[in-house]
Amino acid sequence: MSLNYIKNFYEGCVKPPTVIGQFHTLFFGSVRMFFLGVLGFAVYGNEALHFSCDPDKRDVNLFCYNQFRPITPQVFWALQLVIVLVPGAIFHLYAACKSINQECILQKPIYTVIYILSVLLRISLEVIAFWLQIQLFGFQVKPLYLCDAASLGKKMTIIKCMVPEHFEKTIFLIAMYTFTVITVVLCVAEVFEIVFRRLCFLIRQ
Repeated sequence: MSLNYIKNFYEGCVKPPTVIGQFHTLFFGSVRMFFLGVLGFAVYGNEALHFSCDPDKRDVNLFCYNQFRPITPQVFWALQLVIVLVPGAIFHLYAACKSINQECILQKPIYTVIYILSVLLRISLEVIAFWLQIQLFGFQVKPLYLCDAASLGKKMTIIKCMVPEHFEKTIFLIAMYTFTVITVVLCVAEVFEIVFRRLCFLIRQ
């Protein structure tokens, strides 16, 4: 049902003027969102409940989990998807107000430039999100987390905590990195395709 909603939404908008752009829309709108919405919840949904420390007390577990996860991966990736969608959404809104179709984007220089700028902004946002993800989550989830609990007033300032399903989370992290790289590559390829088709249009004139 969610996939049909996404499909209907994009059918109502101005389609990207390139084949790569349309493939990117399909990849981004369906595969990536489905992966995050379904598998992301399965992997990270009950992480806080299964996160345990020694001593295994609720206040200690909660304190250390908040230290371990300043922001949950699901929230971060959801924000990433929404923010990255903004440039395209603004262009589609602009195109709808100006009655711009696919041919206009390739034939009129001003529309071509605006569209390319929106794609370049999308690339920049993806790269920034990629860097932030590395800073927040790294490339591997270790099974043991050492929590600094000095502010809790405990006798032990360093507490050992067990991270549940660390191997699955590592695989999921790598998958999300891969999706980001794929979308950036598609965006770069789309820029080259637009420039190439624009040149071909000028040559035919």
